[in-house]
Amino acid sequence: MLRRLVQAVWVFLAIVFLIEAWLWDHLEPIVARVVALIPLKTIKHWLAERVDALSPAMTLIVFIVPVIPLFPLKVAGLWLLAHKYWFSATLTILFAKLLSVGITAFVFDVTKSKLLQMNWFEWLYEFILTVRARAKALVDPLKAKIKATLQGDGSGWSARTLRLIQRFRKSVREARSG
Repeated sequence: MLRRLVQAVWVFLAIVFLIEAWLWDHLEPIVARVVALIPLKTIKHWLAERVDALSPAMTLIVFIVPVIPLFPLKVAGLWLLAHKYWFSATLTILFAKLLSVGITAFVFDVTKSKLLQMNWFEWLYEFILTVRARAKALVDPLKAKIKATLQGDGSGWSARTLRLIQRFRKSVREARSG
């Protein structure tokens, strides 16, 4: 019983971690599109020139500081949540989360080479990549079960529901590409 509970907690944490990693991976192209619309490319070049002149420790400050102003936005989301403004709270928290991941990805792209010069940061970076791989390995069997259900005989309600979701996702992808 306890073992199943512990395993369920690990699977949940792995899913949360993979969602964070998925957001990181999928926000990068969105950030690239935004860069194309506004002069972020110029800002990125300007920031890269400044970072080149900094020590790795100072670069860490450059990496951390941009997300600090977003903290009040997250607090505002929690305040909305506490006052039962569910929709506004959800939108605010999601917006803050997406914005902070996007900004962090943008700044990390500029500062990565300098940050990896610090041994402890390189260890932490490699550790996170290892945890990400383990989380993926933990969740992959669940994904395989879901896919097997989708490809099953189709008689159960869950298989029909999952196929409906799959068709919806396909139609959204086709609409985006078309």
